[in-house]
Amino acid sequence: MEEQKTLKNLMEAFAGESQANRKYLAYSKKAEAEGKVNAAKLFKAASDAETLHALKHFEVAGKIKATADNLQDAVNGETHEYQSMYPDFLKTAEAEGNKAAVTTFTYAMKAEEVHARLYKEALENIAQTKEIFYYLCPVCGNIEKDVPEKCPICGVPGSKFIKY
Repeated sequence: MEEQKTLKNLMEAFAGESQANRKYLAYSKKAEAEGKVNAAKLFKAASDAETLHALKHFEVAGKIKATADNLQDAVNGETHEYQSMYPDFLKTAEAEGNKAAVTTFTYAMKAEEVHARLYKEALENIAQTKEIFYYLCPVCGNIEKDVPEKCPICGVPGSKFIKY
């Protein structure tokens, strides 16, 4: 029984540390934009520390499996997001007239569909050894295997994409 509580605690800690990571990263970017260099560096260091905590909690919880299992988990998660979660969020934002939320949910929903497809492709071609590069749109989170002229989701120029 205690083992189950510990697993629940590990996953709760993982979620909290993951959220803190993103929050502190956002704070770091804001501090940097305001010219508050020391605060920006502190927030960035704390963000990285929270990532270390989150990754260790996730590992100890036994949630990191073989790559094929991890890819399938990613397909399932991204599919849930674009088919169920974001459409519901979008309806609420539209009903409340929150245009900024409509935009961010729309971008994320469309990008998550692309992510699910890419994970599925990676799973289907898991034995492939030829290196593939991925390109991230820094505005909407879309990922492409080739640099587009402009992002098909948000329209940002392809020259802004980040190579992985």
